[in-house]
Amino acid sequence: MSDTLRDQLLGLGFKTLPKPERKPDARRDSRPQGKPGPAAAKHGHGGKPSQGKPHAGRPQQQGKPQPGKPQQSQGQRKPRSQEDIDLAKAYAIRAQREKDERLEAERVKQEEARLRREARAKVDELIKDKGLNDPNADIARHFEYGGKIKRIYVNAEQLKGLNAGELGVLQQNGRYLLVAAAVLAEAEALFAPSVALKVDPNAPAADDPYADPQFQVPDDLVW
Repeated sequence: MSDTLRDQLLGLGFKTLPKPERKPDARRDSRPQGKPGPAAAKHGHGGKPSQGKPHAGRPQQQGKPQPGKPQQSQGQRKPRSQEDIDLAKAYAIRAQREKDERLEAERVKQEEARLRREARAKVDELIKDKGLNDPNADIARHFEYGGKIKRIYVNAEQLKGLNAGELGVLQQNGRYLLVAAAVLAEAEALFAPSVALKVDPNAPAADDPYADPQFQVPDDLVW
């Protein structure tokens, strides 16, 4: 359109059209949408530091304790009452007493065992070479000892002396030893359980049914 025609139109009241807006350069906005640039990735969307998020490496603080109000830690127990304390003391005293009693009982048991060993040793020393057992004896003299029926072989003369209380029987390491009444008395004074047979001649015959040979237990009888 020539300037003359333009001037004529302007004179008739026509206005010039506004210039179109300039579009941004497509090359400057070539990055995919939704992916921030390096600066935005560092400071958050839009290149600004993100707000409301705790800084990495710093623990997030819980609530601040209120002044004047004591804070109770997790797992804190309620203070025990005086009754609970007294009960705990009573249990502790009882447990200690029972422990002391067990220790004392064990000590007494060991002491008794020691005394028995010493007494047996003295009896063994006393009756050394004082046994009167006859290897040719063929008469079985039965007697009760330790809740069981035991026997010792004697000859006819020894049987009479045994029933008259002139002889006696001692137990030594599972063996039965025929000894004189005086040796029997000494052994009894040292260790009474070692006496296996001690006959009282003044006792009724019913107290020792095995004293009479006619009541002797046969050797082939199984007990």
